[in-house]
Amino acid sequence: MKENYDETALALKALSDPNRLVIIDFLNEGERCACKILEQLKISQPTLSHHMKILSETELVHCRKDGKWIHYSLNRNKFKELEELMKSFSNIAGDDKSGNCC
Repeated sequence: MKENYDETALALKALSDPNRLVIIDFLNEGERCACKILEQLKISQPTLSHHMKILSETELVHCRKDGKWIHYSLNRNKFKELEELMKSFSNIAGDDKSGNCC
């Protein structure tokens, strides 16, 4: 993850939208059909499609087509990568106790 900061920045930007956070939280319970996500959010289908496109393009969410329905699930590996990156940042900040600045 550290090698591709552009990709990481896009994933974090995708997570900065409140609707997408609700979607992620809902998908954390398991795979969901787009119609169930629509019911949960009370948004229009085009708006949901926009959000899901962003989440899919950033590889935060997997999509699976089943007939005319699309089912979404979290890409837990991607979230694990983000978690490891955040942990590495918090370790870096805590390890600099030297007091040297210049």
